[in-house]
Amino acid sequence: MAPEDRGAGKLRGAGARSPLFWKCALVAVALMWGFSFFVMKDTLDSLPTFLLLAIRFTTAALIMLALFAKRVAVHLNARYLAIGLGMGVLMWGAYGLQTLGLGGTTAGKNAFLTGTYCVLVPFISYFMSGEKLTRYNVGAAFMCLAGIGLVALDSLSIGMGDALTLAGAVFFALQMAVVSKYGGDMDINVLTFWMFLAVGLLSAVASLMTEAMPPASVWTPQLVGSMAFLAVFCTCVALLVQNMGLAHVPSSIGSLLLSLESPSGVFFSVVFANEVLSGRLLAGFALIFFSIVLSETHFSFLRRRSS
Repeated sequence: MAPEDRGAGKLRGAGARSPLFWKCALVAVALMWGFSFFVMKDTLDSLPTFLLLAIRFTTAALIMLALFAKRVAVHLNARYLAIGLGMGVLMWGAYGLQTLGLGGTTAGKNAFLTGTYCVLVPFISYFMSGEKLTRYNVGAAFMCLAGIGLVALDSLSIGMGDALTLAGAVFFALQMAVVSKYGGDMDINVLTFWMFLAVGLLSAVASLMTEAMPPASVWTPQLVGSMAFLAVFCTCVALLVQNMGLAHVPSSIGSLLLSLESPSGVFFSVVFANEVLSGRLLAGFALIFFSIVLSETHFSFLRRRSS
C-alpha cells in the first residue's frame, strides 16, 4: 500500500476500515451492477459494444487521474504499469467476452455463466497466492452457483454465446485474484487508474477496427445521462470500490458477494419490470442467502446450539 495510506505502522484512511465495511461495500457494488442491467440494455440499442466500453472506461480513467494525479506520478514505475495494465487486459477480456456472449445467448444464461467466477476465484487464488482454501468457501461457492442457476437459467443447452460468456467469467476470476494478491501492498487507486486506461484504449482500438460509428442523432439527453451513470457510478466508483474491497477481504468471500450481481438483476426485474416472482426464484434466492451465511459463519451457531 502507498505510504500515504499508512501511518506509524497502522493503516489509516480507507485502509483502516474493517473487513465488515468492505463486505458491505462489495454487496452495494453488486446491487448497483444488478440495477445497471436496465441501463445497459437500453444503451446497447444505441451504441456498439466496444464504443460503449471505450467511453465508459476512458471517462473513468480521466476521473481517476484528476483525483489521484500525484499518486500516479509518485508510483510511475514498471511494477505499477505491468500489474495495472495487466489488470486492464484481463478486465477488457472479461467485459468483451461477456458482451459478445450476450449476443448469442439469453440474458439469464449470460448472468448465470458470468457468475461462475465465484467458484473459480478460490481455486485461482489458492494457486496464485496461496490463499487458504477451505471446504466452507468451496461449498458456499457451489451453493451460490446453484442458486444463481435457479434464478437465471431457463435451459441447459450450451452454444457459442454460452462458451464466450464462460470464457469471460474466467477473465473476471483472474482479475479478482490479481487484485487480491497485489492490492494490499500497492496503491489500489493507481492500479485502478491504469486498469481503466488499458480497458478504454483497447476498447477504442477494437471499436475503430470493427465497428461503425453511430450517427450524431443517437446522442439524446437520455443516452448522455445513461452513459454518465455507467461511467461515473457503475465503472469509476463501483470498480474502484471492488478493487479496494478485494484488497481487504479474502477473494473467495469477495467474489461470492460480488456474484450477487446476477440475482439482484433478476430481483430488480421483478420489482421494476413486473416479472413474476416464482417458487424457483425464491428457492434460488434462498440458496444464495444461505451460501453467504455459510461463507461468513460456517454455520457455527448451529453447532453451538446442538452442543
